[in-house]
Amino acid sequence: MSDYYSIHFQKVYEEYSDKVFGYLLLLTGKKEVAEDLTQETFLRVYKNIHQFNGDSQIFTWLVKIARNVAIDHLRRGRRLRFFSLDQFSVQSSLPSPVEIIVKGEKTSLLYKAIKALKLSYQEVLILRKIKEFSIRETALILGWSESKVKITTSRAMAALKKELKRRGELIEEII
Repeated sequence: MSDYYSIHFQKVYEEYSDKVFGYLLLLTGKKEVAEDLTQETFLRVYKNIHQFNGDSQIFTWLVKIARNVAIDHLRRGRRLRFFSLDQFSVQSSLPSPVEIIVKGEKTSLLYKAIKALKLSYQEVLILRKIKEFSIRETALILGWSESKVKITTSRAMAALKKELKRRGELIEEII
């Protein structure tokens, strides 16, 4: 590998490794597995960085590779699980302890409901609604058409609302 690609890889790793780890943690629910899959992702990136042609954002390309690594992990007989991020809830400027508890409970309810959905719905909700990828970027990552992303997102949201209702949750407060 040329010096250019080595330096470029190092910059990509430094900027995006935590974000890729976070994505994989959402999918696997286990820190150790997410760490291993992140390492495997960046090994593939290192071997193939010369193939990145700029057709998409670098992070979109990285998440697509991470998703493929996670699917390979799944195919080896290990199940992917959606992970509840209760302990990682984002705090705004100095919320009160009550606000923190209420937000954590709502986040927990939301992630538990998402976890109950089928994997394709989990993936599209993670990418579109949690990671906030565009329809185009989500289509590139999942290898779907943009119309399939739109339809699946709509169906996933409907399934999520149905799951929250089944659990007796007030949808407006959670979503």
